[in-house]
Amino acid sequence: MRTFEYLKPTSLKEALELLERYGEKAKLVAGGTDVMVLWKKRAISPEYLISLRNVPELNFVAYDGGLKIGAATPLRTIELSPEIREHFPVITDAVSNLGSVQVRNSGTMGGNICNAAPSADSAPPMLVLGAKVAISGPDGERSVPITEFFRGPSKTVVGPREIVTHFSVPRPQPNTGAAYWKHTRRKAMDLPILGVACLISFQDDMKTCSAASIALGVAAPTPMRAYKAEAFLAGKIIDEATLDEAGAIAASEGSPRTTIRGSAWYRTEMIRVLVKRTGMMCRDRAKGAAGR
Repeated sequence: MRTFEYLKPTSLKEALELLERYGEKAKLVAGGTDVMVLWKKRAISPEYLISLRNVPELNFVAYDGGLKIGAATPLRTIELSPEIREHFPVITDAVSNLGSVQVRNSGTMGGNICNAAPSADSAPPMLVLGAKVAISGPDGERSVPITEFFRGPSKTVVGPREIVTHFSVPRPQPNTGAAYWKHTRRKAMDLPILGVACLISFQDDMKTCSAASIALGVAAPTPMRAYKAEAFLAGKIIDEATLDEAGAIAASEGSPRTTIRGSAWYRTEMIRVLVKRTGMMCRDRAKGAAGR
């Protein structure tokens, strides 16, 4: 029978010390919704599991115009945060459709991001928001733009002796709307066939795009930005025709593959559809926020 020792540090300092002591024999675990699946599949066999559940420095939501989310904060806490729902609804869009309530009570944003799956629901919203990832290790703390965080499926820039501590999201520009759409075959506990996040900032006329960000999930080996489509939108009047063209450009930037959940050609077509849909949602949300 395979066994492991379950370690429960109560501070970030203690967690880093345990990681340094046990090295490759150890695996970090927060909610366990990904790690325990891998363990049961025998994809990993750690001798030590270092739990981050009781580390207060990793479990928090702080809003002061900008936003910070601790890496071990449960997804359900993020989902129910009134500040996030009001000021960063694109994050609420993503986490409220991630698994079941039971999964969201255990799973964390840090786990979802650090697993580095192309299908990670929380990744596209954080990409369009321009988030930064704080990482602590033996040499102190460093901050990495999330656009530079993913190296490949299940691969990130986090070193073997490092821990992701929190995510920082800057205050959105005025006249900005953002939205995420998870495309699935059913609405319950399913991984996305495709995930699309869009953020559009408008000029004072609330029609002309001053800046845009578009991020795609399950469209490449890692969650990705559609930079050409973003550049196309800058300075354009945001309407259905413009977003149709932006969707076509974004579709040309992706490189989806065929899996059991969906074929490559279907994912490519749905990028076009969902860029348009989320873009219109951005326009409506920006106008709604401006009218408050």
